[in-house]
Amino acid sequence: MPATESARTNILVVDDDADMLRLLSMRLTAAGYRVTAVGSAEAALNQLDIEQPQLVLSDVQLPGRDGLALFDLVRARHPALPVILLTAHGTIPDAVEATARGVFTYLTKPFDGKALLDKIAQALSLSAPTAAVVPKGGHDESWRDEIVSRSARMAEVLAEAKMVAQSDASVLMLGDSGTGKELLARAIHKASSRAKKPFVAVNCGAIPEALLESELFGHMRGAFTDAVTNHKGLFQTADGGTLLLDEIGDMPLALQVKLLRVLQERAVRPLGSSQSIPVDVRILSATHRDLEVAMAAKEFREDLYYRLNVVTLTLPPLGERREDIALLAQHFLQTLATKYSKRLSGFAPEALKALTTAAWPGNVRQLHNVVEQVCALSTTPLVPLALVQRALRQPAIEVLPYAEAKRKFEREYLINLLKLTDGNAADAARLADRNRTEFYRLMQKHELTPGLFKGESAASGETVAEPRQG
Repeated sequence: MPATESARTNILVVDDDADMLRLLSMRLTAAGYRVTAVGSAEAALNQLDIEQPQLVLSDVQLPGRDGLALFDLVRARHPALPVILLTAHGTIPDAVEATARGVFTYLTKPFDGKALLDKIAQALSLSAPTAAVVPKGGHDESWRDEIVSRSARMAEVLAEAKMVAQSDASVLMLGDSGTGKELLARAIHKASSRAKKPFVAVNCGAIPEALLESELFGHMRGAFTDAVTNHKGLFQTADGGTLLLDEIGDMPLALQVKLLRVLQERAVRPLGSSQSIPVDVRILSATHRDLEVAMAAKEFREDLYYRLNVVTLTLPPLGERREDIALLAQHFLQTLATKYSKRLSGFAPEALKALTTAAWPGNVRQLHNVVEQVCALSTTPLVPLALVQRALRQPAIEVLPYAEAKRKFEREYLINLLKLTDGNAADAARLADRNRTEFYRLMQKHELTPGLFKGESAASGETVAEPRQG
């Protein structure tokens, strides 16, 4: 299947030489890559805030911040993102030092085109091991097809998830309830060598302590009153595959000890049995709790924490990936329209704005619930604002036009300074680091006069009446 434009590997190319930028773009595009070309480190950092590429290719000599400074900032923000530097002969020592600090490699100008493509392929194969078997033109993204996202934050989490999937390292997934930790666990399983084996999930906080041990490790007939048959536990069910221990922070301490023994011995002993059964299981765990706080309170074992937390992946709340809200809402609407046998085409613009500006304490799970409610009740192809407001039952975040938000901030800033200085415009101008002429012009723009604030003192604790807006 040909890769779509969005599925193609994106390379961020940084060079202040327009001709070199054009040449690199042509070569990489011809090789099947998607290229984002910028002329400075600042532009590259801005682009990283918008969309995370799979690789950064940068010249060392750049105006302002150079390529080495850019690398340091990229490494701080995105530790797993590979960086290749292009260097002139005079900057080779710097490039060599950079490789010791973590740059994937460097190439000297003029460079061989094939050598460049080979280095890029090597870097991508290390950062995303499955890339080597993907047809030219893009990566196979089927492993994460249940996760709908275009945000840079989620792209980084998914890139790390794909890398760790190639190992058997235990992964601890952190995030608020409803952020999609189980979906991420399923994606890791699908991207791993265990993909054809079972994926089993258990919510450790939803099963009573008396039953959880039996569910995890199994029991023999007669082990307790209701044990009328032998029962194979979830560890045995997941043998060869992956076991997700969801809400691991809610597991009772007594069971934490037994779980630790299973992880150490790689064998389970069913209740009522005198023999252990070897198991080969990859452990993923998830929680919304702060386990470090739980350890300090002696509610979670430190030795178990370090056994489970070989790699940590943290999912952002929906409020920190708002660019995904409309995408998710439309995806859920299409899926649920089929479920309810309805012809729904989308959301009215005002309804979509209400969704994207709402506070989502329940995260993606809450968004799904809201969309399901409006889908069930909608009588028109376009979901109206009234239905969304009814389903949300909470105030939306105020989103002002930029000019209005700037005006509001500016006016409140001036008022606070004039309150603080008791109406002394010269002192207020100094605090604002502006000359008096400019400060008076700003006051005039917002119809403020120093006299309105004379005699008031912020230090006295007296309230100051805000001046009437014109």
